[in-house]
Amino acid sequence: MSELSTQLLELILPEGILDYFIITDFKQEKSGQELYTKHLTIYLEEKQEIPQEYSHYKHKASGFMNPKEIRDCPIRRNLVTLNVKRRRWDIEIDGKQKKVSRDWESVAKGTRLDPEYASFLKAIGGL
Repeated sequence: MSELSTQLLELILPEGILDYFIITDFKQEKSGQELYTKHLTIYLEEKQEIPQEYSHYKHKASGFMNPKEIRDCPIRRNLVTLNVKRRRWDIEIDGKQKKVSRDWESVAKGTRLDPEYASFLKAIGGL
């Protein structure tokens, strides 16, 4: 994906989303609908950064959860879907292995969120 494509996609994503996710791909297809003639899918992958609350434990990345598809606002006759892959981590606490992921409620707590970003967090299961 070109840098120009990435920069353009950043303009239409909810503000703040790229603090935690990277754009890995996008595709545009015919939608088969009359009003919205195309369907844009933007693929996002959570950055490989351990959540701060687990950073002091022994940890390793443990792959991804199943992707979640979130319908976003249509843009210029395009239906828009965000395909979001969240990371999992294996951590060791007191000699026991535990699988964890980012706590999206803690990301949102105490911040003034853009309404679109708040909707995004709610859709991925955080609020």
